[in-house]
Amino acid sequence: MIAGSRRGLAVVGGGKIGEALLAGLVRQAGSGAGIWVVERSPQRAAELAARYGVGTVDLAEAAAHARVLLLAVKPQDVDALLALLAPHVAADAHLVVSVAAGVPTARIEAALPAGTPVVRVMPNTPALVDAGMSVLSAGAHATEEHLDEAEALLAPVGRVQRVPESQQDAVTALSGSGPAYFFFLVEAMIDAGILLGLPRSLAADLIVQTAYGSAVMLRDSGEHPVQLREAVTSPGGTTIAAIRELERHGVRAALIAAIEAAHQRSVELGRPQD
Repeated sequence: MIAGSRRGLAVVGGGKIGEALLAGLVRQAGSGAGIWVVERSPQRAAELAARYGVGTVDLAEAAAHARVLLLAVKPQDVDALLALLAPHVAADAHLVVSVAAGVPTARIEAALPAGTPVVRVMPNTPALVDAGMSVLSAGAHATEEHLDEAEALLAPVGRVQRVPESQQDAVTALSGSGPAYFFFLVEAMIDAGILLGLPRSLAADLIVQTAYGSAVMLRDSGEHPVQLREAVTSPGGTTIAAIRELERHGVRAALIAAIEAAHQRSVELGRPQD
């Protein structure tokens, strides 16, 4: 256990991912007691306080109240935030958990008091419905105990995996950005339904349920995606005609290239900003 008298959690940043994690944590705890939010927009801070029953504080108060500081700001804002936060952090009294995409633990550690334990996390937005995927990596001063604490923090909002930090940019490209790829695909399929004459509401219902059922099959069947796809693809049928068009238009290659681009952008975001 981390030394010191502080208890509780402060979420620093009330954007989409910060709120997604906050919502799940409050649901798991049953109330907002012991959870604080730091948000520079007074209007947004008031909105989160009213919605989740949490306290709103500044950085100094957050460090005074909370043992775990969950940094949920944009990568471009990390350096400025750390400069403001550093005077209030004690290496033996805090655990810093960062969900800032692409930002390595070494960059965070360099800005904080020596020895501060840092855990890097790549979550995703399905945490908002307790179906997220969070991937943890330890910084130089984070122990297994710190990783256990971070995992316990995130487990209520979905699944948790641990990887070496060298794999985090790939994780960011796959599961961190991944929900957007699926939403993009669903959007295109709904548009196709409208093109074929279906009402938007019906097309959306058909595709969303199909996406949900397909994801459950992938998770629970234990079969490879190729096997599941082949089970739907009859010789000379409608599905193989569609698959042929997807391959002809290079959809597979485009998706791989898109994920490579996301990986490269994650690497770029990890570099200190000028």
